[in-house]
Amino acid sequence: MYRVDNAVIMAAGTASRFAPLSYERPKALIEVKGEVLIERQIRQLQEAGIRDIIIVVGYMKECFAYLEEKCGVTIVENTEYLTRNNNSTIFAVKDYLKNTYICSSDNYFSRNPFESEVDDAYYAAIYADGETKEWCMTEDKEGYIDSVTVGGRDAWFMLGHTFWTEEFTERFLRILERIYDEPRTADLLWESIYMEHLDQLKMKIRKYDSDVIFEFDTLDELREFDESYKADTRSAILKSIAAQLGCTEEEIVHVTSYKDGNNAAAGIHFEVGEKRYAYAYKTRQLSAKAPDTV
Repeated sequence: MYRVDNAVIMAAGTASRFAPLSYERPKALIEVKGEVLIERQIRQLQEAGIRDIIIVVGYMKECFAYLEEKCGVTIVENTEYLTRNNNSTIFAVKDYLKNTYICSSDNYFSRNPFESEVDDAYYAAIYADGETKEWCMTEDKEGYIDSVTVGGRDAWFMLGHTFWTEEFTERFLRILERIYDEPRTADLLWESIYMEHLDQLKMKIRKYDSDVIFEFDTLDELREFDESYKADTRSAILKSIAAQLGCTEEEIVHVTSYKDGNNAAAGIHFEVGEKRYAYAYKTRQLSAKAPDTV
């Protein structure tokens, strides 16, 4: 058994798919069923006896400062969050990593998945019945992950936290430090780097029931889990749109983000009744869209 030394919660990204809520506050700081997402996760870690918790911030970093005093966590800044994928978050806290939980700040755990002692490195997983676009895993006869594919069917897929043993950490960091300055590395998820080195980075699948780990990529997905967001989105942008269109917030559905030519978040598409609209975040312009342009 490995005694857990600490936990890292990754909260640096912009969560552009969660627009427009993520334009107004970091996704980790939205309230779900009466509790702020990241505060709930911190509480669950602490209840499992894990007191050394590091939050890696970037986008709207100042919004997280209160957590140091309120929750007793350490804040570390990822200054590269706009130009690199989440491998830069791992790099920013490389000196903290030992026997460590690596967590995503936007996960909601209905039951506490954390423990003070863990038997091996693992990645949390949920089973998909039928087709899925998620990252699917298979395991060898000893239970170690031996393949990861993007998309599949009737398979266990990556969702939620992961635990790194000190041995796994040392091996991963050696690889990351060796390739970090290569141009192709900037766009890689740390999971992509892991996939390329399965023979060196041994990790098991930790299997959970489908009602334990949740992730909300869009407002519509959040509304399915927390119905209070149907009538009250907590978004000044959507409240303004509702006022302009003379509709309720609940009537604004199928909200998706879109990007500009520089691959930066630019606005949202959504529907009200049978009409489709676009809202440009920077200019605050609202326009109707023909069905084939969204």
